[in-house]
Amino acid sequence: MRYYPVNLDVQNRSCLVVGGGRVGTRKVTTLLACGAHVTVISPAVTPELEAMAEQKQIIWLTRDYRSSDLDQTFLVIGATDDQALNRQIHKDADKAQRLCNIADQPDLCNFILPAFIRQGDLMIAVSTAGKSPAFAKHLRRQLEKQYGPEYGQFLTLMGAIRKKLLRQAHAPEAHKPLFEQLIDGGLLEKIKAHDQHGIDGLLVQILGPEFIYRELMETR
Repeated sequence: MRYYPVNLDVQNRSCLVVGGGRVGTRKVTTLLACGAHVTVISPAVTPELEAMAEQKQIIWLTRDYRSSDLDQTFLVIGATDDQALNRQIHKDADKAQRLCNIADQPDLCNFILPAFIRQGDLMIAVSTAGKSPAFAKHLRRQLEKQYGPEYGQFLTLMGAIRKKLLRQAHAPEAHKPLFEQLIDGGLLEKIKAHDQHGIDGLLVQILGPEFIYRELMETR
């Protein structure tokens, strides 16, 4: 196995995207969704990126890439169609020991980006180790049909329950059987069916009368 699977925390991290085209726009959108501080370097960008810059969501530097641009960067993504430039970004990132991804060129990356689906806090990633991105996207589309928004709602509720239990001085090791009972009791299925009465009944049965679905979702 070549790649070590990991979920990377880029919240409030400085991330650089070189290239302002369609691919660069996709990379920027994902980084912003994960809370990164994004700088884009490109003489020209898509209308979407231009609007983000005008709204101060990103920093757009309207010039060519320089090796020194990596000095304060946690992660860099190369999204250009200039192969010499892509190789230079990779070389600079390797020298500076930065995380580096060059779009569609796994040999110039020290990490690759999987296809993924996201429902709230649930993320399911699919990787083919760069062998077939098209097949990874095919699998992602299949998973999107299987895992709907109820999974995100389920995790939000479970997180709220966990926080409430911790405030009540429950020992963390005591939580596992309670959560297993909620899962085995069909909590996910009740959320999918919008069965609030059934959800409350299950919460009260397993956790007690102070655990009410609507209240938990409002105070998460």
